[in-house]
Amino acid sequence: MTSSRSTSIGSPVGKRSRARVTRRTLDHATLLRLMSTPEVYRTDAPDRGEPVDEAPFSWRAILEIVQALALAVIISVVLNLFVVQVTEVRQRSMETTLLQNDRVLVSKVDYRFTSPQPGDIVVFNPTIDTSIPYVKRIVAVAGETVELRDGNLYVNGKLRFFPEAHGVSLQQSPDIKYPYKVPDGYFFAMGDNRQSSQDSRFFGAQPYNRIIGKVILRFWPPDRLIFFDW
Repeated sequence: MTSSRSTSIGSPVGKRSRARVTRRTLDHATLLRLMSTPEVYRTDAPDRGEPVDEAPFSWRAILEIVQALALAVIISVVLNLFVVQVTEVRQRSMETTLLQNDRVLVSKVDYRFTSPQPGDIVVFNPTIDTSIPYVKRIVAVAGETVELRDGNLYVNGKLRFFPEAHGVSLQQSPDIKYPYKVPDGYFFAMGDNRQSSQDSRFFGAQPYNRIIGKVILRFWPPDRLIFFDW
């Protein structure tokens, strides 16, 4: 005897089967609808035609700019005080090496590691005049003996020649007696334009601690740019 098992639509089993079929159908339909909807692929960026709100005013951005400017000023001050400084040439005493209104870069660190040497161009505050710095060339250093004979410079009895210098080297002050021995811790400086320079021939040797720095670069005007030995 063959028995058949039928399921009534109204039975609980029939209801569960119909629910599974309906849910599966809805899931497929929902997925197809979502896949065909453009908004599913829309990004957060606004369309070209949509108005874009302007960025709100930001005090933080202003503060960052102010901080950057303050840092730049601090760095500039530190460099000027301890490393390098820009100096404008105001005398004609170094022509033609340096002309009036030339601008030079002065190193303040060179003489922390080395001593001034003959031939160095230095910026210093002379003991007789502190209103403006002087720019001269060191021609003799501590312990050397300077003489001026026949319009020429002699150091330790030998002619000391600087190719950049021109004009005769004459005495400028009766108070400076030659031969003149440069004291310890001092230097003797002269301008390259020998006949138009107020220098150590007038006010004597100067202390090393009056030196501001060593001229390492003439950068203005640009067509006269040159690096000096440093």
